[in-house]
Amino acid sequence: MSDVEPLVEDSREIAGAPDAFKRFWTPYRMAYINGEGKPSDSTDHTCPFCAAPSKSDEDALIVYRGRRAFVLMNLFPYNSGHLLVCPYRHVADYTDLTDEERIEVGELTATSMRVLRATSGPQGFNLGMNQGDVAGAGIAAHLHQHIVPRWLGDANFLPIIAQTKAVPQLLSDARHMLADAWPKES
Repeated sequence: MSDVEPLVEDSREIAGAPDAFKRFWTPYRMAYINGEGKPSDSTDHTCPFCAAPSKSDEDALIVYRGRRAFVLMNLFPYNSGHLLVCPYRHVADYTDLTDEERIEVGELTATSMRVLRATSGPQGFNLGMNQGDVAGAGIAAHLHQHIVPRWLGDANFLPIIAQTKAVPQLLSDARHMLADAWPKES
């Protein structure tokens, strides 16, 4: 078993506990819970979305690079194929985007949905931007659009009871699949 795979163990086997519950160990999620990789301030110097374009597509989990915005995998996805569309420019508020940036973010969101439908067959999507810390933005200083594919029955008790989401596909595998399926520019 690799370092990133969750471990499911019967509690009776590991602790002698009298219950019949199984434990779903996901130690890699502690990075998200502890805020590792979250910017220490709101400047572009510490912003992971500003740093991503200077890295390779594989290292930054970038699926597509546009002129004013890019598409990348969410490092802490809600579902397999969870994408983010980010403008290159470090801007926090949707109203501060230029018209050209807003148009490209919208176009890349639509293309993301088409690519996800072609590769994964979701039955629906959650789309959205969390504007500000109080609205739930993990990185509030750099605007990003979420594209979360959804399938009938993909929600279960785990997120409700354990605040944990089981994501069955590795980010690198999903990135390769989506980047390969992205429409080629003529």
